[in-house]
Amino acid sequence: MSENNGFTLLVEKEIPEIKTLARLYQHNQTGAEMLSMVNEDENKVFGVTFRTPPEDSTGLPHIMEHSVLCGSEKYPVKEPFVQLLKGSLNTFLNAFTFPDKTCYPVASQNASDFYNLVDVYLDAVFHPLIPEHTLQQEGWHYELEALDSPLSYKGVVFNEMKGAYSNPDDLLQDQVRMSLYPDTPYALDYGGDPRHIPHLTYEQFKAFHMKYYHPTNARFFFYGDDDPGRRLELIENCLRTYQRIEIDSFPPLQVPFQKPRRVVVPFDPGEAPEAQKGMLTVNWLLPEALDPRENLELGILAYILIGTSASPLRKALIDSGMGEDLAGVGLEGDLRQRFFSTGLKGMAVDENLTLKDEEALQSLIWDTLGELANKGIDHDTVAASLNTVEFSLRENNTGSFPRGISLMLRALSGWLYDRDPIVRLAFEAPLSAIKNQILAGEKPFEGLIKRHFLENDHRTTVIMQPEPGLVAKMDQEEAERLAQIRASLSDSELQSILEGTLELKRIQEKPDAPEALATIPVLKLSDLERENKTIPSEISEMAGSRLLFHDLFTNGILYLDLGFDLHALPVEYLPFVSLFSRSLLEIGTEKEDFVRLSQRIGRSTGGISPASFISTIRNTTHSTAWLYLRGKSTVAQAGELLEILNDILLTVKLDNRERFQQMLLEEKAGLEAGMIPSGHRVVNLRLRSAFTEADWAQEIMGGIEYLFFIRQLVQVVEQDWQSVVDKLEGIRQLLVNRETMICNITLDAQNWHALQPGIEGFLASLPSFSPQSHRWQPAAAEAYEGLVVPSPVNYVGKGANLFELDYQADGSVDVINNYLSTTWLWEKVRVQGGAYGGFCQFNPRSGVYSYLSYRDPNLAGTLENYDSTSEFLRHLELHPDELTKSIIGAIGDMDAYQLPDAKGYSAMARYLAGDTLESRQQWREQILSTSADDFHRFGEVLEKLNQSGRVVAMGASDAIEKARVQFPGWKQVRKII
Repeated sequence: MSENNGFTLLVEKEIPEIKTLARLYQHNQTGAEMLSMVNEDENKVFGVTFRTPPEDSTGLPHIMEHSVLCGSEKYPVKEPFVQLLKGSLNTFLNAFTFPDKTCYPVASQNASDFYNLVDVYLDAVFHPLIPEHTLQQEGWHYELEALDSPLSYKGVVFNEMKGAYSNPDDLLQDQVRMSLYPDTPYALDYGGDPRHIPHLTYEQFKAFHMKYYHPTNARFFFYGDDDPGRRLELIENCLRTYQRIEIDSFPPLQVPFQKPRRVVVPFDPGEAPEAQKGMLTVNWLLPEALDPRENLELGILAYILIGTSASPLRKALIDSGMGEDLAGVGLEGDLRQRFFSTGLKGMAVDENLTLKDEEALQSLIWDTLGELANKGIDHDTVAASLNTVEFSLRENNTGSFPRGISLMLRALSGWLYDRDPIVRLAFEAPLSAIKNQILAGEKPFEGLIKRHFLENDHRTTVIMQPEPGLVAKMDQEEAERLAQIRASLSDSELQSILEGTLELKRIQEKPDAPEALATIPVLKLSDLERENKTIPSEISEMAGSRLLFHDLFTNGILYLDLGFDLHALPVEYLPFVSLFSRSLLEIGTEKEDFVRLSQRIGRSTGGISPASFISTIRNTTHSTAWLYLRGKSTVAQAGELLEILNDILLTVKLDNRERFQQMLLEEKAGLEAGMIPSGHRVVNLRLRSAFTEADWAQEIMGGIEYLFFIRQLVQVVEQDWQSVVDKLEGIRQLLVNRETMICNITLDAQNWHALQPGIEGFLASLPSFSPQSHRWQPAAAEAYEGLVVPSPVNYVGKGANLFELDYQADGSVDVINNYLSTTWLWEKVRVQGGAYGGFCQFNPRSGVYSYLSYRDPNLAGTLENYDSTSEFLRHLELHPDELTKSIIGAIGDMDAYQLPDAKGYSAMARYLAGDTLESRQQWREQILSTSADDFHRFGEVLEKLNQSGRVVAMGASDAIEKARVQFPGWKQVRKII
């Protein structure tokens, strides 16, 4: 052990599999630990995490997560978090609450920006102001608009959790956890039960921070290419005034059950007849994750059992026909004791809304696991799962999510419970041990099934039973509860609540003092790059297809995107595209059923997945629309990847009604489950679909129209299967044409040179014929549309095509939207309105502008706020510092961090949509030269949107009906679920 800057070095270890030197330190004065990971990743990450076990279901850990980011001693503004969102180059800026911990991570590629973020976050968590009005704003408060008005609850987390409680999948996940740990803090709702949140007092709130937000209870994490010595200095400077204390925050172990338990939970399925179905999961509590090898084995086992459509337990569940799609969370490995959960959603119910197949489904799960344990798991299934997990570990592809944060969360799954954090990151040794076991003929996964499932009585069955009207009933109970509270209050108490409501609004509306805002560290415009970063792209032709090549280092992985032009399809084919793309990978070929095909893909590649890219082409009203098969493999596996693509494109057996029906029901269940949690996206797509061909096509291929199509198709498959086969085969015949295809390759030049002949041969083997291109005509849409779902909160959108209102696109719009989303809309829709989110978007290719809100208790009031935006901009007195922050934030969005595969895909998308290097550079220069006058002029543009904009809102039927009274033009209302 050695001492360094107030810290003692406990462990130092090279982790070659992630090219990182890891050092674990302990702070001498406080006992706080710090994991410092040094590598060449420019996307630097910092995080501080506290153990925060909930003490009740008021959501205190969650509310505290929101609240500490609302002003601190060093940065005494209302919301430093928002100021950072507004004017930072961050690649990640947020916080997470988990059942037993709260994490505060940040990331940036710019060193100065990174240290600014670290400094603000450290002061936020250790020295927050958290006055009572912060609890009222972020948590809950009574609201009274006049002495004779009804009493109501308001608060950001309160409304966020009302939205969460209307989402059956969220509810199921929480109930599974609560059922397995009934005697521990895991049985409480750390996010907050809306019925309990109003019990939280300010005294509890303050005491919670005092108890848990102390360095002794903290774990600090750094990752990236910044100076490791400076990391130690930063944390030492932060902690030097603290001393070690005793904190009881360690989550206890759950006492094992003597016999399994059954839990029935009601949920609101909505009003649509198709949604009147239930869910069931069987759930096992597993031991502590002490052994790195067994931990990895369990991850592989979970993938074996349910990771793909061909996985044996998943396939048995879907083949049973007892439900529409998989339910449950699979393996939960981030808690002190892990658990495994699986079952079915979309299960039939009887006239009493009781599940028809409860016993049969439990028996099926038990029998399937027993057969796998006793007869053994298919060797190819094991090999495919092992290769898939290994490929994922080695690739370490986290998409837009910073790799460092992913590794931090992985380390915390042991570190939080006082175990070595580094062993969770070094996967080479346990992976080699597992592979050697299998080579030696051992069967580790069968043994795990016996020990952890078949011989484990700590098991629960959670049944989600539909109860139509439950959300309305809970709303009514809340209204009655509030009415009783109001009746019990004296006139002076009511006057006090009214004054408190007005005072909170006064505080919320009061601008931060300039001297307070000046404390927030920000970059200067001179810190920004004037030129866009470019992605190497070579455009050529190969075997009649367009070919794009991006010479990027990919660590020996080939990323191949094979694109098919959807404009080859008549409009009636478009709703089938998603199911067709799944069919290519999930039905089987002439020589392999879908199980063997899935095993082959898993065994020989890094995966193949379908995707679509649809966009208006810049400076036109036309669209570019593509279906992609996105494949990846090591260079050595490239030949097998190409053979698989050839087989699925040319020999797929589409006439498999049973398998197609299963995919159809999974698609339907997935769409219905995603409506409420992704309500703002659903509303946005529906809103935009009225304005452009591209958005209209996306709506009928993946939006609400697609859901209605899917529901009808279930009947068509039963009654006229051949017509469906003809459509699928027609799509294949029209799309698989190398004359209209595009092949996008991301790889280094040396490996590309070696692979060129194979790819050329593959493309040459595909059909070639003269194409026919189709234009699609979007359907007319109502000016106001209401979408009814069982949710106590709303998702409100309003938008228009600004090009049709004579707006000329200019990069300043990104600066303006950044400002609006972090000031006006944030304050009006979120802070004052109580919604979880409010923001605006502009698509410079199509010209469509949209306002959106998320988990919003209001509807008409939010629309009024949207319409007031134009006046706000026209009369805005913009401080130069605020303008600078918004410019920096817009550039940060433009320069978002990307891994190599994402760079290659983005370059291709820009090419297809007409985004040239010149147009993107011009856009950047317009951002950098934005002035206050641009804000004022854009206010005039938005005034036109007020008059001609289209409105789409999703929410409960009573909220929609009230809106129809206020907006007489609101004619169309559709029940979605």
